[in-house]
Amino acid sequence: MMEMDDSEHRKTILNKIRASLRRGVLDSSPTRPSEPALLPARAQGPGASLIQRFVEEAEAVATTVHRIASIEDIPDAVARYLADENLPAVIRMAPDHRLTAVPWSTHPTITVTTGVSDGGDEVGLTGALAGVAETGTLVLHSGPESPTTLNFLPGTHIVVLLADQIVGAYEEALALLRAAGPLPRTVNFITGPSRTADIEQQLELGAHGPRRLHIVLVDSPSIMHGGHHG
Repeated sequence: MMEMDDSEHRKTILNKIRASLRRGVLDSSPTRPSEPALLPARAQGPGASLIQRFVEEAEAVATTVHRIASIEDIPDAVARYLADENLPAVIRMAPDHRLTAVPWSTHPTITVTTGVSDGGDEVGLTGALAGVAETGTLVLHSGPESPTTLNFLPGTHIVVLLADQIVGAYEEALALLRAAGPLPRTVNFITGPSRTADIEQQLELGAHGPRRLHIVLVDSPSIMHGGHHG
């Protein structure tokens, strides 16, 4: 008597179920490779146009964006934003080696600590895996260098994003995620600050997370490239 492998057992069981439902047997022909996704026109174009679209889409959903030339400008950009929003010059930063390499000592008025947030931090600062131009969305993944608590617990979330991390469509961002290694436990797609209209149909910001989302967009990648997630 010939023994069947697990796949044959599974097929036999499924065919019995299909027969009871008066359906035909499963097609055993090989499946055709999936066609590549058709990207919408708004997600295509040269890099400069995608960056501009990302900024426009992000600002359309109440995200503020400050574009700077290089990582050396990050401390000053963050300090100006904190002052403009009347926020304390104290930030809780993701322990991302790309962020810790930023020359924070050039702006000693800012107090920088690293690690997860316990909910008592007013301002969190993180990097991102990618920005999606078609919707102005940030893609962030969890890991030792990118704790998810910083994405949601502080009232203000500042994200440092490189211009060449901006892609056109979600499919491209997911491809970057797969290429980065083993999938993380959590992936967050963040489009604008937290909001809800559940309360008497009035738009409320900060209902389930940060009420402010600010992006520091860096034109020059410099030493910011590289990294990993867990």
